[in-house]
Amino acid sequence: MKLVPHWIAGAENKGSSNRVGDVFDPALGQKTAEVVLADQADIDTAVSAAQKAFLEWKDVSLAKRASIMFRFRQLLDERKGELAEIITAEHGKVVSDALGEITRGLEVVDFACGLPHLLKGEYSSNASTSIDVYSIKQPLGVVGIISPFNFPAMVPMWFFPVALAAGNAVVLKPSEKDPSASLWIAKLLQEAGLPDGVFNVLHGDKVAVDGLLEHPDVRSISFVGSTPIAQYIYETAAKHGKRVQALGGAKNHMLVLPDADLDLVADSAVNAGFGSAGERCMAISVVVAVEPIADELIAKVSQRMSQIKVGDGRRSCDMGPLVTQQHRDKVAAYIEIAEQDGATVVVDGRGVVADGAAEGFWLGPTLIDKVPTTSKVYSEEIFGPVLSVVRVSSYEEGLKLINSGAFGNGTAIFTNDGGAARRFQNEVEVGMIGINVPIPVPVAYFSFGGWKHSLFGDSRAHGEEGFRFFTQTKVVTSRWLDPSHGGLNLGFPQN
Repeated sequence: MKLVPHWIAGAENKGSSNRVGDVFDPALGQKTAEVVLADQADIDTAVSAAQKAFLEWKDVSLAKRASIMFRFRQLLDERKGELAEIITAEHGKVVSDALGEITRGLEVVDFACGLPHLLKGEYSSNASTSIDVYSIKQPLGVVGIISPFNFPAMVPMWFFPVALAAGNAVVLKPSEKDPSASLWIAKLLQEAGLPDGVFNVLHGDKVAVDGLLEHPDVRSISFVGSTPIAQYIYETAAKHGKRVQALGGAKNHMLVLPDADLDLVADSAVNAGFGSAGERCMAISVVVAVEPIADELIAKVSQRMSQIKVGDGRRSCDMGPLVTQQHRDKVAAYIEIAEQDGATVVVDGRGVVADGAAEGFWLGPTLIDKVPTTSKVYSEEIFGPVLSVVRVSSYEEGLKLINSGAFGNGTAIFTNDGGAARRFQNEVEVGMIGINVPIPVPVAYFSFGGWKHSLFGDSRAHGEEGFRFFTQTKVVTSRWLDPSHGGLNLGFPQN
């Protein structure tokens, strides 16, 4: 059985623990590998390697750091097909979707290549007589990244290119469900010229997570995952004196006004609801239809759903399986809850016939109408291919519904009324907003993050906020005396 090892100090490392986790091919329903699970000794080894490498990496010139990032970007672009196949084999998303996530991650690498500009300080000459004041941005040290299963390449790339560019050393703890992508990335960074120990991969479960949260030499934690875990990450890491970026869960609504182009809406709802089998924190999971358009919209969405081919992501399919059997069963259970709560299951994905092995973790696209807002199907993050429809009578009712939710990650409005769209962007209490755009993930030079229970911590991901998060600022007040120095003056300088 293939064993997925750690990557520490520039080499594969099987660690000292005897514990392993199972890695599956979701389309086959078969165990294909085991991944080592770290113990405290492995955690200490990884952090120690990063700390040692940091002492030299922090003094590497900006020009040299930039050249390594450019080389990594080139290699990744040339070989992204290899990485996409690894992602599909362990996560299950179709290859085209895997390539899409790598492309979005590459945007952050592109942004990080501009590090000489982004790490500039400020300078004020003669702030007081013969006194200059200037600021210096310096790295934090060893930083921890804890990433989820749904984007094994893109989410780590939201953080580590910026962290490395800023001069930090990284310990990445990827999801144990699909760990091989991170190992492949580590080897590519080494090939690009990154010194050994500057980027480390530590596989594990809660033991590894808690070890990074509590380790005294880890200066910051970046996390993406469900809200309960994000809150735990934030509180635990903050208690141990660390900076924290903790991006939590979501329940993203699409508000559809009566004047919207319903063909565009239907296409967008299907694409945003069922891409990556709905395992996206930015997936549209609730369509809020302002009457009288719901029936017509549901008919259009249903027609498009009938064209979706579910199957092995390495074949000519539109949507792959869910990541594990347990997760598949959990998502399917929400469909039963919807029926019990009086909703109408328009399209039921539980009986899907997939183009893949019968043992795969299959659940087809599901559409549920008239979902009560009191139902768990409405209020909880399902993280699967389940699209709910809630009918409202007005824009105001729809807005109130969105704003009353616990999450504030992403939302969208579909309308041809510019005034309504402008009003929505000002009034909705959500961090990322799309106007006739269903998945408003910001480009890399802006920052990613929501409001309310969708974000805990000090800053959002990537963009300039990312560079601020991974640096600390020194302000220097300097005076060089000239021969005209007039002796002692114990008074506070006045000019």
